[in-house]
Amino acid sequence: MHEAWDRRSFLRAAAGTGAASFGLAACLAPPADLSRLPGGWLGASAERGHRLRSPLPAAQSAPALPLERRQVLIVGGGIAGLACARGLSQAGLDDFALLELEDQVGGNSRGHRMGGMACPMGAHYLPLPGPQSREVHQLLEELGLVRQELGRAVWDERYLCHSPQERLFFEGQWHEGLLPPAPHAAAQAQQRRFEQAVDRAQRELGFAMPSHRAPWTAAHAALDGQSFASWLDAQGLNEPTLRWYLDYCCRDDYGAPSQEVSAWAGIHYFASRHGFHPPGAESAEREPVLTWPQGNAFLSEAMAAPLRDRIHAGRTVLHIEAGKHDITLRVWNEARQREERWQCQQLVLATPLFIAQRLLGPGFAALDEALAQQAHAPWLVANLQLKQPLLQRLGAPPSWDNVIYGSQALGYVDAMHQSLHPVSGPTVLSAYWALPQSRREELLRADWRPWLTQVLAELSAVHPDLPAQLERADLVRWGHAMSIPRPGLRGSPALRALRHVPGRIHFAHSDLAAYSVFEEAYTLGCETAATVAKFTTNIQKQST
Repeated sequence: MHEAWDRRSFLRAAAGTGAASFGLAACLAPPADLSRLPGGWLGASAERGHRLRSPLPAAQSAPALPLERRQVLIVGGGIAGLACARGLSQAGLDDFALLELEDQVGGNSRGHRMGGMACPMGAHYLPLPGPQSREVHQLLEELGLVRQELGRAVWDERYLCHSPQERLFFEGQWHEGLLPPAPHAAAQAQQRRFEQAVDRAQRELGFAMPSHRAPWTAAHAALDGQSFASWLDAQGLNEPTLRWYLDYCCRDDYGAPSQEVSAWAGIHYFASRHGFHPPGAESAEREPVLTWPQGNAFLSEAMAAPLRDRIHAGRTVLHIEAGKHDITLRVWNEARQREERWQCQQLVLATPLFIAQRLLGPGFAALDEALAQQAHAPWLVANLQLKQPLLQRLGAPPSWDNVIYGSQALGYVDAMHQSLHPVSGPTVLSAYWALPQSRREELLRADWRPWLTQVLAELSAVHPDLPAQLERADLVRWGHAMSIPRPGLRGSPALRALRHVPGRIHFAHSDLAAYSVFEEAYTLGCETAATVAKFTTNIQKQST
């Protein structure tokens, strides 16, 4: 135990919070001795990202600036940008470079280490890809995670989430799974009705992952035009435990509650993947997922490794100017603290759409229209290094994913759950919070310790020994972690138009899918690489 950081002093400080949710007062003062705990903010640099808020510095004379020329430039090293770079390389296009704002690529699929243990900074799992996620399945096969035997996929057991997979703290004890036990027959009936509604949507409408590989009909548009909460109300699905669970699912995948996301998004969460299967259903077994101690950084690092010579990290793009034959980028080299010029014939903007708008300036009507409908959820990820496992409570044993019923936080994952060590010991718990947009500025400005106090108050309600086991806390803040699929966004003609912009500038980001998951980002990056390769081949034919 730290000399002055003990459970009793923490609980006194947290007592007034109710230890219930991130509704805790933003100005909540941490215990005076919390200052002795090692830790702090890490991850995305707000300073670099906010350079675009300031007026552009006066342009230096062109001859004085270093100039780099490539046939293709990719701006943004998240999953979509890496997938595009990977696709270009596999297509035999060598004359390209990827410019990344941060010092490490991967976007919100990056990893961290604490006490020698790997842990995620953001995205931490990948569901097994369905039949429409062809590119994702191919990637996993090339990385050795799956192989084909007698026409069926055989997954590497080391990377499938080990059992027990998930549990929920409900009515004083842990229960297996995240769907709360139905408290009465009427609740069970509503669970079955929602299961039937998802099954009908799968059969009659069609849903897919990635979503653009399913048809878009008037029925889809009708779902997209209303909130998920309104649709549930209209179906008479109002049982509190079911509604809490569906709300949790929306916040987990979309960063916002069911009142803010569309009914299309709420149903797509289930219908595009594993369906909804309450206890006792024929297919009640949980869908397996792939996960690693460092989360999806396992994938982003594997994708980046063969592209190392093409990746130029620590480059903040300031402005893009499209000329008749070339596209010129003003770029700030963060390491050398000087401006550079880069030129290309084709440009891939694998950035959030609001960043693309600031870089391009006025002139893209579809971009302006899409952004008028779009909003992004801020996220907080708190990695907590523990000396020993936490004491057991009644019910289901410690799992990979651990959630508290009634909480507005998203629970935590145990980074060492995938470890093959026969004896449990030190570990890292990664706690996730999807925050209201109204708290974005607070997340940016505030010291990390008050945020840590809120996280600990939340978890100490079920783990009172947590403060005594805590050795270090490293927090990550994502100001614009994911696009919220608000009503009307998925069916937006503007988003569809941005997928097929004619000319030399291409958009490739999961924002175009209206929400942010690995399958959407990776597939779009691959498709953009194919478009760029075809465009390049046509140019070469014309020149000869």
